[in-house]
Amino acid sequence: MNINSLLGKVNEFILNPLIILLFVVALIVFFWGLVEFISKAGSEEGRETGKRNMVWGVVGMFIMVAVYGIIKLILATFGVPLPPYLFF
Repeated sequence: MNINSLLGKVNEFILNPLIILLFVVALIVFFWGLVEFISKAGSEEGRETGKRNMVWGVVGMFIMVAVYGIIKLILATFGVPLPPYLFF
């Protein structure tokens, strides 16, 4: 097994599912904050909590997209063929 196939397998079976899982968690946090913001619109504390959750959800999604791009750049640098299921 050479380094290219090892990196390809690690990317396919460990990194991509982990990135997708964490992106989904960040998306859930964002929507939870949105629901909290709307449902507790009468309370200043509830709105602040909702806003904070939405901001952290967006930050988490941004980080996961950035990590995805960095991994894609590393794979391209080492000449590892990108799997066909990659989004972009």
